[in-house]
Amino acid sequence: MTPIEEFYNGQTLLITGATGFIGKVLLEKILRSCPGIDGVYLLVRPKWGRPTQERVEQLVNCKLFDKLRQSQPNFADKIHAINSDLQHSKLGLSDEDIATLREKVTVVFHVAATIKFDEKLGLSLKLNVVATQEMLKLCKEMNSLKVFVHVSTAYAYCDREHIEEVVYPPPVDPYKLLGAIEWMSEDMISTITPQMIGNRPNTYTFTKALAEHVLVQEGKDLPLCIVRPSIVGAAWKDPIQGWIDNFNGPSGLFIAVSVCSQCSPDNVISSDR
Repeated sequence: MTPIEEFYNGQTLLITGATGFIGKVLLEKILRSCPGIDGVYLLVRPKWGRPTQERVEQLVNCKLFDKLRQSQPNFADKIHAINSDLQHSKLGLSDEDIATLREKVTVVFHVAATIKFDEKLGLSLKLNVVATQEMLKLCKEMNSLKVFVHVSTAYAYCDREHIEEVVYPPPVDPYKLLGAIEWMSEDMISTITPQMIGNRPNTYTFTKALAEHVLVQEGKDLPLCIVRPSIVGAAWKDPIQGWIDNFNGPSGLFIAVSVCSQCSPDNVISSDR
């Protein structure tokens, strides 16, 4: 048993954003690599008329999970779908579900976020900053939390020439900004957005930087880890060579220029690296 397997043996995980690209890859890889995991709770919202349970069933039936299915035919029994909406207070969780998560969860991966570069500032703040605050509140109430892993982005401080593994001062005070937008109309928020984000190219990188500051301020007593992936592309070889579930960002470009074997941008990593 590897040290990683040993750590996860008997643990119960909570993952947000599991229906997204990085979330899917994380869920499959961690279950396949650490068969001793006791269970995984997924916070998923109903979408396009499909309830939470149906979305999770569709998720685990994805081709990505075929290799896991071969080694652990009953892996889906470990996965528990919980109805949630990150835009709502307490993440839209019921009191019963909150009690379950408090009692059982030991490892948290907060992957969910809006990654739209042109997302409206108000919604981006709700999903990337306020939802992170709500996750922190939930984690503080967990009885046996070992680690809270927050997925940020390598571009949170893209306005800086050199970036170290530290959390830099926020571009604006996130608490004052959150308080201000409560009384602002959408038109007012849109008007001030260029001034707020400053040298950053979009609301995504801006709100991710604010979220990191909130984590440091409110998560001081938690076993907290912030990870900053860059652009995540298709799998190199594991579990399926070249697997990807979307053509967003560079993926579509790579497919379009696939006749060129020399394309290998330094800031793109494969999903299994």
